[in-house]
Amino acid sequence: MPTTDLLGPLATSTDRFVRTVTALTDADIRGATLVPPWTRGHVITHVARAGDSLCRLLTWARTGVETPQYTGMDARAAEIEAGARRPVDELVADVLASAARFDDAIGSLPDAAWDHEVRLRTGEARTPAGLIAARLRELEVHHADLAAGYTFADVPPEAARWIIGDLIEAQRRRDSTPPLRIEATDTGLTHELGSGGPTVRGTQADLLGWLTGRTGGATLTTSEPGPVPDAPYWI
Repeated sequence: MPTTDLLGPLATSTDRFVRTVTALTDADIRGATLVPPWTRGHVITHVARAGDSLCRLLTWARTGVETPQYTGMDARAAEIEAGARRPVDELVADVLASAARFDDAIGSLPDAAWDHEVRLRTGEARTPAGLIAARLRELEVHHADLAAGYTFADVPPEAARWIIGDLIEAQRRRDSTPPLRIEATDTGLTHELGSGGPTVRGTQADLLGWLTGRTGGATLTTSEPGPVPDAPYWI
């Protein structure tokens, strides 16, 4: 298996997510999140099912037989809804089992499979290494979505850099993305989409929250008159 710098951060990200979920009560599971109308139970279930969906894409990479990430968006929504009201212990077990399946799928990939491209539900092409990055993004963003004490400021800076870079690369491949430059005032991270667009500045954590549509632009500044623009659609 090719060496990747993301496997270690992915394992620790999973551990952090599981610790937060384990500390919740069954009543907490029904609480609001940063992505209404989903409750915490919806978000946690989605993290588990999204892991399984990436396993299907890894099967595609391994076998060469096209295997869609989801059979359809209605089926995806039904899976999430079906698991959203389970007690904490069942949710924790589900997340752990899904994470183990993803780890096994990554660990069993033959060398040749690492060059195979598959397609996310958005149509975006990814190699297996890109699926690891997508999994890290899912865990960190949805951890903050739980609104259970973990915020974008808690995302490890290097992981935040990877996730922001991943988002920008996805947006760069879309013809409809407006020009934009972002500058992190605390880490020096910069990215540019096209040319001639506004520059949006703020801490790396605040930029991550804004780019994922979770937070507004109140803590950011822009080089153009008026409020900070809406972030480009990210997924």
